[in-house]
Amino acid sequence: MPPGRHPLSREFITQHQRARIIAALAEETVEKGYRAVTVADIVSRAGIARNTFYENFSSKEDCFLSASEYAVTEALRRVVDAASKVDSWPARVNAGLAAFLHYVAGESALARTCIVEALSAGPAAVERYERSIQAVVPLFRMGRKISPKGEELPDTLEETIVGGIFWILYQRIIMGQAEQIEDLLPELVEFSLTPYLGAEAAKRTSAEAPPTAG
Repeated sequence: MPPGRHPLSREFITQHQRARIIAALAEETVEKGYRAVTVADIVSRAGIARNTFYENFSSKEDCFLSASEYAVTEALRRVVDAASKVDSWPARVNAGLAAFLHYVAGESALARTCIVEALSAGPAAVERYERSIQAVVPLFRMGRKISPKGEELPDTLEETIVGGIFWILYQRIIMGQAEQIEDLLPELVEFSLTPYLGAEAAKRTSAEAPPTAG
């Protein structure tokens, strides 16, 4: 850019402030648990004025729900981007899961907030959590088209798979193992693909490095 002053747009400042506040909420939640966190804690962590918080969010719950929405949107974007780079459905599951686990490992505070704390943060947060599970279901439902048992598979299979993945991540996060979550990729790929492809084919796919890993 040419020399001289270049004032930041109001939109840029607002987005930056919201990101700082969401990050502060996540960090405070990791340390204290969502229920114990106050707006004062978030404001102090973010280094902003209290009125700045309320210019962006109406309450702590509103901030939490916005954090969840942000995390789900970003995670889904990465999953879709990774899956779209490969052709076969099993490879898409492999690549999509790799991208998702990479995001969870890299954003451990936000992941804990949205995966662990959401279950005790009130009805709206639980509903948002359930919506995040439903958002991933279509990726797995495509497997019915290539499965020899596609018509026989239970209607709730995809919800069971995604719910199982989230539950495993929940367990690892509360055990303080979020940074090692990417190591679960082969097991989760095999777990996800076995109902559609059978054990042997699922295991072969799980042993393949996803093209977007790392």
